[in-house]
Amino acid sequence: MSTSAITALYLRNGLLTSHIAALTLVYFFGGALSWLILVPLTQRFARRRPTGARFAAFFLALSIGTAAITAFLFAMDYRWFYSRWHAPFGSLIWIFQFLFTGASAVYQFAVLGLTLFLPFGLLCLTAVSAYLARRAR
Repeated sequence: MSTSAITALYLRNGLLTSHIAALTLVYFFGGALSWLILVPLTQRFARRRPTGARFAAFFLALSIGTAAITAFLFAMDYRWFYSRWHAPFGSLIWIFQFLFTGASAVYQFAVLGLTLFLPFGLLCLTAVSAYLARRAR
């Protein structure tokens, strides 16, 4: 996923961003964590199903899971940056600040970050889902 994000950034603006290292890490760990969590979980539920159903299960789980985990990591990075201006931990104001900072980060990721999964993320997702569907019998 980090390769897909770097390629999309290169095609979009020639890698003209000051946050290339942070973006690479967020997309790498988003993909890696979703793989580690969702592949074994999906294999457990998709076992003894037809190949088409296994493909659909892997495709759906990996696409939604990768986007969700990457959005979560993006939101935690966003939260870490803004935490120095937030109220003390555990206060009611802090809870509102945490929730709204996370929600705005997820929204920003949905608008700007999901496009970095294209063009190669979709191709990799399709290939990996087909491979895992054939392998997980």
